[in-house]
Amino acid sequence: METGKVCLINDSFPPVIDGVATAVKNYASILTGRHGGAAVVTPYYPDADDGACPFPVYRYPSLSLSKKIGYRAGIPFAPELMEKLRQEDFSILHSHCPVSSTMLARSLRDALDLPLVLTYHTKFDIDIANAVRGKLLQEELIRLLVKNISACDEVWTVSRGAGENLRSLGFEGDYVVMPNGVDFPKGRVDPAAVEAVTGACDLPAGVPVLLFVGRMMWYKGIRIILDALKTLDAEGRDFRMVFVGGGGDEEEIHAYAAELRLGKKLIFVEPIRDRERIRAWYCRADLFLFPSTFDTNGLVVREAAACALPSVLVRGSCAAEDAADGETGFLIEENAASMAETLRRLLDRPELLRRVGERAQQDLYLSWDDAVDNAWEGYGAVIDKYRRGLYQRPRNTADEAFHSLGTLMERLGRLDAQKNALEELSKTWTFEEFVSFLHRRDLPDLRSTHRSDRFL
Repeated sequence: METGKVCLINDSFPPVIDGVATAVKNYASILTGRHGGAAVVTPYYPDADDGACPFPVYRYPSLSLSKKIGYRAGIPFAPELMEKLRQEDFSILHSHCPVSSTMLARSLRDALDLPLVLTYHTKFDIDIANAVRGKLLQEELIRLLVKNISACDEVWTVSRGAGENLRSLGFEGDYVVMPNGVDFPKGRVDPAAVEAVTGACDLPAGVPVLLFVGRMMWYKGIRIILDALKTLDAEGRDFRMVFVGGGGDEEEIHAYAAELRLGKKLIFVEPIRDRERIRAWYCRADLFLFPSTFDTNGLVVREAAACALPSVLVRGSCAAEDAADGETGFLIEENAASMAETLRRLLDRPELLRRVGERAQQDLYLSWDDAVDNAWEGYGAVIDKYRRGLYQRPRNTADEAFHSLGTLMERLGRLDAQKNALEELSKTWTFEEFVSFLHRRDLPDLRSTHRSDRFL
């Protein structure tokens, strides 16, 4: 089945830096370079600069959320956006967030008659618990979230653990595991380039360097790292722990680190957008620490593996899904004592770290080219099933509302385009040319008996 241009929709995209934003950017770049092309649809950010992207980026209105969350919420009602997307001739919609992005995507699906795939990247029950107080409200939001996901034609997850998390929330449909890839090539960065990036930091030769890359949020397991390091420090062990990233809990994390009095052994580095600079940090470190049970895929683990850097992971977590203890990674229990014991055992064994890192590079690495090639084949299967009418979605009140909303946005978008055209052309037209234009145009009839009339 031939697949054309893909519409990628997500709540986060640069300047936001997170795993899903990185995934969407890589999807768009590779689909544009290797396949049928892509465009990204994402909320407006005041400091966004999309000019360097080799694919179209369409922004729609958004609201700023609290500092704690660190994101903007898209407003999934944008008639002008609908008109622009209608002209793109997409063959499939792919949402990467089950909240406002999928609400917008459901409206687009009915207006543009396209299949809709959702990739479930994140454990949203944890996000909801962090953002909302009150168990009843949390449960209601999760119920609405699952309904939104269930309304999609096909659901992909980035790992088996992500699929099981989705099941635990009440999702009863089928899902396909479609892992994300890494935009690093296999191999190490030149030592001179590593020194240029990391040389300004206090990293004495022969002292083990530990690394964390990601959002500075407690649910990433950062307290486990800090408490374990306090234990090692009390034993007189020397090390350097480098945290690269920012996030909503950053101030609290810095304050807690100060309480532990680890001094120069802790180094905090601001978020880095330059991928080669991040590669340099992976190549400077001896061990990557990622005791997160929140992440559903742990792209940073595969990034570390690309650089032959082994990781310490929580046993049973999604990030550790493909890792074998002592062979392609090191597995711990989800507590500081287990982390401290593992570090105590590993920091004096550089040969073991090197061997496990090389094996991780061989077995855990998945390039974004290969990941998107797999998704491209998946798109073809979804489009084929959609055209053959194999997706049977029971329509309910919400579906009717999204269908009507999509039609309404399409009509308003067309009207806006007509208005803009008239404003420009009327500056030079004669009356006869204006009348001729009206006879040529297919103006929408807002008094039709379509279901969306109730909204007009």
